[in-house]
Amino acid sequence: MNATAQALNDGWVVAQRNLIKIKRVPEVLVFVLISPIMFVLLFAYVFGGAIEPPGSVNYKEFLVAGIFAQTVVFGATFTGAGLAEDMQKGIIDRFRSLPMSRTAVLVGRTTSDVVYNVLSLIIMALTGLVVGWRIREGILDALLGFLLLLLFAYAISWIMAYVGLLVPSVDVVNNASFVVIFPLTFVSNAFVPTESFDGVLKQFVLYNPVSTITQASRELFGNTGGQPAPDAWSMDHPVIYTLLWVVLILVVFVPLSVRQFRLSNSR
Repeated sequence: MNATAQALNDGWVVAQRNLIKIKRVPEVLVFVLISPIMFVLLFAYVFGGAIEPPGSVNYKEFLVAGIFAQTVVFGATFTGAGLAEDMQKGIIDRFRSLPMSRTAVLVGRTTSDVVYNVLSLIIMALTGLVVGWRIREGILDALLGFLLLLLFAYAISWIMAYVGLLVPSVDVVNNASFVVIFPLTFVSNAFVPTESFDGVLKQFVLYNPVSTITQASRELFGNTGGQPAPDAWSMDHPVIYTLLWVVLILVVFVPLSVRQFRLSNSR
């Protein structure tokens, strides 16, 4: 078995170990799934009345793609927190003593968190359908939308894996992550139209990858209300632009995370 096949095989074993936690600590999964429901209901019924979406689309259809993007980005902190917890408990040292690939722990963690994201997207989609969200394009486009969201989430999880290996505790992961995630998520078109921003802030929104994954999702689900995309290459080609970010993040953070994993010691 070559090194890549060994890493994938060992990574799948680690992923199964992480998924077993769902059975042993179901409360974790419950709260992971409640959070997106809460955001859908909060923005749809509390803030939605004060926000005017562009075009003829209603705010609930405009909103759900943004909630999808926000949830997969927030969910990536689960990866960093899980690794930091394993480091604190000495579980990583136990893995290192076993005859397994050195990258298996990272591959297993990021792979198992894809399952959490799949479950979150299913719950959000069902909640969205209840509050009035509809898919206006074909089923193939909708599936491509969900696949793009999962790819983006997988890439972000490698950033959080690197953060989880750098910081000393789970609490620090959460605090450090939100310093970056909150501006990226809320200074975007996830909840309000791009036209709400001016000047430098608008340029940031136009090229923010959270904005483009949101725009790509709206287009693939048919939730743009016939409104043309904002005048920027990133928004005119949101799928390609988002995929470029996915590749860039993986090219940078996979080797960084693997290197940090080899250098890190349990705390």
